[in-house]
Amino acid sequence: MKNLLHIRNVYFLGIGGIGMSALARYFKFTGRNVAGYDRTPTALTDAMRAEGIDIHFDDDIRKIPSNWDPASTLAVFTPALPEEHKELSWFMERPIPLLKRAKVLGLVCNERSGIAVSGTHGKTTVSTMVANILNKTYRGCGAFLGGISKNFGTNLLLPKVESPWIVAEADEFDRSFLHLTPLLALVTSIDADHLDIYGQKDKIVESFERFISQIQPGGSLVIKKGVELNTAKTPAKIYSYSLNQEADFTTLNLQLNSEGGFYQFDIKTPDGIIAGCKMNYPGLLNVENAVGAVSLAFLAGAAPAEIKNGLEDYQGVIRRFDVRFRNEKYIYIDDYAHHPEELKAIISSVKELFKGRKITGIFQPHLYSRTRDFSAEFAASLDLLDTTILIPLYPAREEPIKGISSEIIFNQMKLHDKHLVTKQQMLDILRNEKCEIVLTMGAGDIDSLAGDIIEILKTKV
Repeated sequence: MKNLLHIRNVYFLGIGGIGMSALARYFKFTGRNVAGYDRTPTALTDAMRAEGIDIHFDDDIRKIPSNWDPASTLAVFTPALPEEHKELSWFMERPIPLLKRAKVLGLVCNERSGIAVSGTHGKTTVSTMVANILNKTYRGCGAFLGGISKNFGTNLLLPKVESPWIVAEADEFDRSFLHLTPLLALVTSIDADHLDIYGQKDKIVESFERFISQIQPGGSLVIKKGVELNTAKTPAKIYSYSLNQEADFTTLNLQLNSEGGFYQFDIKTPDGIIAGCKMNYPGLLNVENAVGAVSLAFLAGAAPAEIKNGLEDYQGVIRRFDVRFRNEKYIYIDDYAHHPEELKAIISSVKELFKGRKITGIFQPHLYSRTRDFSAEFAASLDLLDTTILIPLYPAREEPIKGISSEIIFNQMKLHDKHLVTKQQMLDILRNEKCEIVLTMGAGDIDSLAGDIIEILKTKV
């Protein structure tokens, strides 16, 4: 399939995923008929149903719309679906195009000038920052985001007719980003991850090198300082960015506002300095993300005043350094971190921001394979906390692996104040023990405990 012009009906298998839901909303808002299946209802599926998208939660082929013309219908699926899924099997047996989400995202994004944010960490935050900056420009942008932007209240930003730009996360999982041919691209990091897909890190690096080779001629590539990539095959002009090292884009005069807990800085660019930048969003790692976002916005033509406005106005993404509760005694932050390097970054940022205060971290490992592959690294990152509470891992798409559980991380930790407990026992610990800063981390369903944690902190003496 070369384009989507003839498509009038789109069915999503796994419509509740963050990437799938953005595409579903896009097709709905562009006038197509949209329906789909997901395993469980969520706040996101509730929102989509309120927008007029037909969603059901039973794997039942009778609920697939029967009045859609196959010649103008497209089915989109997520690789997370099991092979025995009845609806997936039904579409496989029909003369209806059945494409992975990544392929469809490429078909949509490659129609415009794409801005692709890649990397094993930070994609969602950087892409959302870019979208927030470019949305301040007169031409605006479109965006497919990997989280719910607090500025937009959605994971989809529809482009204006006159806008050439569309921002998207370039996801390395399942080599999805190889469907994108952007004009501008950025690489935040390349750490070993998704080893169930790649097997070893050098295969991940090879995939990133292939991705950057697909940047359009005349385009630009921005790479975080220290990320090692062979750029010989990319036609792009290459730039570097860093938090505070010498680079094409970097901060100068970085200062923490002790009263507000936020950062002020100048940004050096190839054309000069953007002075007086301010972020009303916490975390040193987010300042680094901001530098990456500024580099892309700058190369897309955003003016210094628009860049400063977009940074200062940035409100964050749900589950990314997400301050869920704060009073005079307690602060609760929720984050999607699910890789050892992400845990290290968020914990270090919280420690820098709240020096001298006790930090209690609650971590839910994600995937048996990731827990097996990085148990020692997880243990080292969690040792940075004052108190660590480990709860049972979230399997997501995987079947159990013998001997793999949260316990293998727990047993390798050197921290004295550590707990391996159920979710309910974790809540009891928060009720009964001293805590000041509470940090929940993980890509599973740990955020479903946020309401209980907030109630505990509200009533805690």
